[in-house]
Amino acid sequence: MRELNIGQQPEFIEKIVAINRVTKVTKGGKKMSFSALVVVGDRKGKVGYALGKANEVADAIKKGLNKAKRELIKVSTEGSSIPHEVTSKFKGAKVLLKPASEGTGIIACGPVRAVCEACGIKDILTKSLNSNNPINVIKATVEGFKQFKEA
Repeated sequence: MRELNIGQQPEFIEKIVAINRVTKVTKGGKKMSFSALVVVGDRKGKVGYALGKANEVADAIKKGLNKAKRELIKVSTEGSSIPHEVTSKFKGAKVLLKPASEGTGIIACGPVRAVCEACGIKDILTKSLNSNNPINVIKATVEGFKQFKEA
């Protein structure tokens, strides 16, 4: 986990959730590249995620971080938890998010934990259902967080 402070921007927490090695088979042989799934947040209610792809791991992470910082969303919180229970779905992944009392901590799988820590939620109960694909689980979690704005 690296922290960053650039100019006027608030201090961001950056988490690398997954790095995948991707191989494209061509006539000339195998061409390898990497994709990095990253989550960025300011611990004050803003969070973003992105998938960076490049020929080198460091470049893929850098691309992902830049894209995630451009696509931040605001998450409404109630104290150190979330306002109400919500179930969200993205493709095969389904995520249940429940508010928890003070001192409970983050009870979550890896991808959901990264998103919750990045946006500053300290007490939450979650359950990841149907899929453990990190990309879809993160997208389902963010969809759940977007539902708080309407409520």
